[in-house]
Amino acid sequence: MNTALRLEPLTPANLDAAIALKVRPDQEHLVDPVVKSLAEAYVHPGVAWPRLIVDGDRPVGFLMAFLDIDFAGDGTGTDIRSGLWRLNIAAGEQGRGYGRFAVRAVADEIRRRGGTRMTTTWHIGEDGPEAFYLALGFRPTGELSGGERVAELDLI
Repeated sequence: MNTALRLEPLTPANLDAAIALKVRPDQEHLVDPVVKSLAEAYVHPGVAWPRLIVDGDRPVGFLMAFLDIDFAGDGTGTDIRSGLWRLNIAAGEQGRGYGRFAVRAVADEIRRRGGTRMTTTWHIGEDGPEAFYLALGFRPTGELSGGERVAELDLI
């Protein structure tokens, strides 16, 4: 693995670079833009974990994890989950392993916090990223969230 590849917290110094990241035009309906993720991170402090994916000195992507949310949203705390909320790899940077790196980095953070499973969702359809997530070992749960397929990865 490229040792120059790392995650960086969002700061005033890299905010514009993060916002400027764009997926391919044919993927824009599959993932919200970085600016929406940053707004969600602002209103969900302590839950959202936004990070810039950097290769050397070049921003190549953005991820946002969610940590310990009440997935059912019913306030009972019976379905607490952590996982990958958003993944944006810049159009010209796709196919170079940055997405796999991002998923592994989120899995490592969840493990570091004591988690044993990682949840994500994806757009259903031929043009969606299902094959990517299945190849990484995610298993669909049979649930839908916001019209997207829910899947989990065991981290044990």
